[in-house]
Amino acid sequence: MAKSQQSFNKNEKEKKRLKKREDKRKKMEARKLEAKEGGKKGIEFAYMDAYGNITDTPPDPSQKIVINAEDIEVSVPKTLESEKEEFDPVRKGTVSFFDSSKGFGFIIDGENQEKYFTHVSGLIDEITEGNLVSFELEKGMKGMNAVKVTIVK
Repeated sequence: MAKSQQSFNKNEKEKKRLKKREDKRKKMEARKLEAKEGGKKGIEFAYMDAYGNITDTPPDPSQKIVINAEDIEVSVPKTLESEKEEFDPVRKGTVSFFDSSKGFGFIIDGENQEKYFTHVSGLIDEITEGNLVSFELEKGMKGMNAVKVTIVK
């Protein structure tokens, strides 16, 4: 009887694995022999200079900078009272387009001239095109949406 194809494949895989292991062992021995003959050890220690470059010479101790752990800020820096700007969440703008049958439209902001989407669910008053309105912004699926839209009188 002949051997099955599966055992042949297993034998071939085993031969490849053993050959790979033997090649690796030969390369390692060659590197060891080369290191003995050449006398090169490479860089035993690596140092980093003040500019972030790796060197083989130790840094000058007189140029050492001492940093206190309390001085390191890991969080967002605290804002001072003078840096706070008064942010008014209520914005004013003009209705550029509104389709009452479909229930959506767009409002142009009066400050930065950006268009914001608005839906009928975000309306407090009924609006039409050209109305001056006040609104707040809310993060939507595709960007900022105008909500709590009321007509300015």
